Amino acid sequence: MAALPAVLGFVPEKSLVLVTAAHGEMGAVMRADLDDELGDSLSHLAELAAASRAEIAIAVIVDREGASCRMCADEYRDLARDLAVELARWDVELSAAHVVDEVAAGGRWYCADGCGNSGVVEDPSASPIAAAAVLDGRRLYARRAELVAVVAPADPEHSAALAQVIEKSGALDPDRPDSQARSDIEHALACAEQIGNGGPLADDQMARLALALTDPRVRDTLYALAVGDHAGPAESLWADLARRLPEPWRVEALVLLAFSAYARGDGPLAGISLDAALRCTPLHKMAGMLDTALQSGMRPEKIRDLARTGYRLAEQLGVRLPPRQLFGRRAG
Repeated sequence: MAALPAVLGFVPEKSLVLVTAAHGEMGAVMRADLDDELGDSLSHLAELAAASRAEIAIAVIVDREGASCRMCADEYRDLARDLAVELARWDVELSAAHVVDEVAAGGRWYCADGCGNSGVVEDPSASPIAAAAVLDGRRLYARRAELVAVVAPADPEHSAALAQVIEKSGALDPDRPDSQARSDIEHALACAEQIGNGGPLADDQMARLALALTDPRVRDTLYALAVGDHAGPAESLWADLARRLPEPWRVEALVLLAFSAYARGDGPLAGISLDAALRCTPLHKMAGMLDTALQSGMRPEKIRDLARTGYRLAEQLGVRLPPRQLFGRRAG
């Protein structure tokens, strides 16, 4: 329980958290709101657990008010039973279900299934997983809303004005030469360096980037930056564009941000970014593929292999990208 904030990226509240495991290792970790619609979500959670090839699962019900409510205990027991039934359909065993008032040092927990065990939550900031997250450059948030704000539109009025600038520029010619795609990639690299040095982008720079990302050659090449030496500034650029660009142009920035976060092991930021992208464009191929991979528990090192395509495209276009990193850990 103490490790949940580091795994999720934020401190869960009023939530059902399902932690899966197989072969002695933690797998996919899922969270759902603890509300009236939760019953309808159990079958989906069970299906996702099975997709991650889980053998067992552990449920944690986080409810500050309900944890001390005697009448709620029966509801939690029923919830645990229903979840166990849904998981069993996929040959996944619910090995434990707990209720906790808060995931914080001193929080109180007890078994949801009436086993009689109870205890106190250790300090989440002292967990080994939290320490690993900090070393990996991940930021941990006090609430999920703070994580969502990382990709939320920052200034809708400015974004609307920027949309007019982009539309006046017109769509890119699908038959434009490689030299123009190469120029746009080099412009993106310069913008990433500018952002990395603390310099904000001008409207004309953002408009050019928005249009450039509609060119598959540019977009697919830029995925390579997620595993390059300048991955940090590039990720900052995608986050800035995700907050400032209007729809539909912000979608590609969101997916690039998701890919970068996923590649360095920040599943929570990747998930939030993909959720926002798929709300804008439900049939976006790359967003859908990454979302499926994330929900099935695919490891980041598998996702990093996709960046090789970007390096091949860069070579074809004559663009020099930052050298690839040797992945262990890096600051994000």
